[in-house]
Amino acid sequence: MSARALLIMMMCNIVWALNIVVSKVAIVDLASPPLFYALLRSLIVAIVLIPLLRPLPENLGRVLLIGLAISGGSFALLFMGLVTASPSAAGVVSLTGAPMTVLFAILFLGERIRWRRGLGIGLAFGGVLFAMAGENQMETSTGLLLVFISAVVGALGTVFVKRLDLSSIRLQAWAALASVAVLLPLTAVMESGQVASLATSPWKLAACLFFAAIVVSVGAHTAYYRMLREYDTNLIVPLTLFTPILTIVFGAWLTGDAIGGRLVVGGGIALAGVAIIVLRPSETFTRRFLVRPRF
Repeated sequence: MSARALLIMMMCNIVWALNIVVSKVAIVDLASPPLFYALLRSLIVAIVLIPLLRPLPENLGRVLLIGLAISGGSFALLFMGLVTASPSAAGVVSLTGAPMTVLFAILFLGERIRWRRGLGIGLAFGGVLFAMAGENQMETSTGLLLVFISAVVGALGTVFVKRLDLSSIRLQAWAALASVAVLLPLTAVMESGQVASLATSPWKLAACLFFAAIVVSVGAHTAYYRMLREYDTNLIVPLTLFTPILTIVFGAWLTGDAIGGRLVVGGGIALAGVAIIVLRPSETFTRRFLVRPRF
């Protein structure tokens, strides 16, 4: 792998990790309602990628449903969780996405696993449970539960992406459109203060949205899949495991997260489990989907 490709992948990891911290700032510090923030992010992506909506894909209903799961649906749950959960803890809980993807592949794609990948699944879930069992995490249990559900929804959608004959960038466009259609009525009914959040710190919120929509969804995601086309998946996907590590670092640095020993140890155990899952061969499921970049 060239130094340029390695630099691009490290930049992607930094961007994905910062995305959770930036989202926490937008939702808590700037008081943006989480569903509304998810809506605005999806709206920007949809506008930027609107030329890619043509021609209509086959099985449009399936594309919209899967797109909602991997984009607006999982993001909305993540943002709701970040109201109370810290970025560092959310990053650790998000590690459950990889083992959940494998479990859903077993259920829906007939994936068969051997003892090494089974060990990886056990370590991933066990590490997360160990990290979350500390007393300092009890007050954020509701938020972390929402983050976990976000990972489940994203993993479920990711499994069915395999059945779509659609490029990644076009899927982003349709995912954003589906998310706008669902999140718009939800934020109107379930939330308040949307206009006030726009008026309080419009430029700061605009910066957060630009980062989440353009830098993360369009920029980093596109660069990631370009690297997957140029290099073997076995080289690229393991590099994405830097994201949860950087999330913990940025959470402690930028938002003052309390990093206890249980979080570090549990996160390390979970990360080892995810590494085993990613590195072990898969008979039916492409490795590039196991560690899913945030759309």
